[in-house]
Parts: sequence; C-alpha cells; structure tokens
Amino acid sequence: MKKVTLPVRFGIAISGSLIAYFLILSLFNLHTSPIYSLFNSVITAFGIYEAIKSHKLREGSKFNYTNGFTTGIVTGFVATIIFTVFFTFYATEVNADFLIELLEVFKGGYNIGIGSVAFGVAIMGFTTTVVLTLAFMQLFKNSRNIPQNK
Repeated sequence: MKKVTLPVRFGIAISGSLIAYFLILSLFNLHTSPIYSLFNSVITAFGIYEAIKSHKLREGSKFNYTNGFTTGIVTGFVATIIFTVFFTFYATEVNADFLIELLEVFKGGYNIGIGSVAFGVAIMGFTTTVVLTLAFMQLFKNSRNIPQNK
C-alpha cells in the first residue's frame, strides 16, 4: 500500500493542475486551441519528474529502475484517468457545445462523439506518460558503468 501512495498523490496533484489550467484557458475561451494543450506536457513532466525524484530520495540505495519506472507510470496514469473523467464531464455536462467548438478549430466537418474524443485524450496522456517516464529514468537510474583508469 505504501508504494502506491506517493504516485497516487502526485497523480492527483498533476490532474488538479491540468484541470485548473484547462479551466483558466476556458475563462479566456482559449481551451479549444490545440497549441495551449502543449503546456499539459510541461505540467505532466514536472509532476512525473518530482514523483520519481521523491521516490528515489525516499528509497535511497534501494532505488532501482523498475521501482522508479513504476512510480512514473502510475503517477501519469492516475493523472490521465482523472483528467479524462473531468474532460468528459466538462464536455457533456458543463459546456455541451465544447465538442462542436473544438472540432470547428480543425475545420474538417468531423462527426465524432465524446467517446472518441475522451479516448484520444486518454491515449495522449498515456503516451506522454510512457515517453516522459522513459526519458526521466535515464536521469535517475543507477549507472553500472565501470570507470576506466587511464
């Protein structure tokens, strides 16, 4: 149980930050512009980095790649699931015209439902999580390189 609490806490913090950022964008009617969603990756990256760093500090010499990787993945997946649920709620209950506004940005005349959009949001979150976790673990992993004396 203790191994899960740190990633879940960070996942909740990341999702709270993502939701707050989304709502701030919606105040200025910028939440349908895809360029602003790039900052979601920055928020997620910071949270995953801090979760892995905290886990490494907590574990000390017992820290290994598998535990760090698991921490990053669980953190990002928790954040993604919570944000996807919020996104679905927002698009169906809070602003029913959101999907229409969002799809007008792409000017393609798409006819898709909330399920497809929510699936896309989830896939983007999961993919971002895996890529960021793999990248950050290169920084945090214990090196097994043997120093060469010259």
